[in-house]
Amino acid sequence: MNPVDLTPLYRSSIGFDRLGALIDNALSSDHASVGYPPYNIEVLDENRYAITVAVAGFTEDELDIQVEKNVLTICGKKPNKEERKYLYQGIANRSFERKFNLADFVKVTGADLNNGLLMISLVKEIPEAMKPKTIMINQKQPALEHAAEDNAA
Repeated sequence: MNPVDLTPLYRSSIGFDRLGALIDNALSSDHASVGYPPYNIEVLDENRYAITVAVAGFTEDELDIQVEKNVLTICGKKPNKEERKYLYQGIANRSFERKFNLADFVKVTGADLNNGLLMISLVKEIPEAMKPKTIMINQKQPALEHAAEDNAA
């Protein structure tokens, strides 16, 4: 598969160097493991998000949540227990690793495990220095006064 050419984007945008790596990673990811475990990504309000992962059968001790370099990683590891003999095994009992790329200024604020659902809370906290500011245009009053003097003469 050919990588996506983002040259036109780079001509008019600054600071999106990571975008190319994200797109390449998404296109080349292993599609076999993409479906397990199932998850939802919710927008709760303008700056709050939640990721809910179905982790039925996993305990808190078997789950590991880490954030490193704007990547949230959720791992589930099942310990090797005694072998069981199943007539049918429909409940997935396998280890997993799921990664989510986080935008700048998105922070993980907490995680809850309830009824087999792991809910991770995220918030986007933009620093004051990065928030949009309105710049006022200075009007030169002397130019108006000068025009008023010309009309009086």
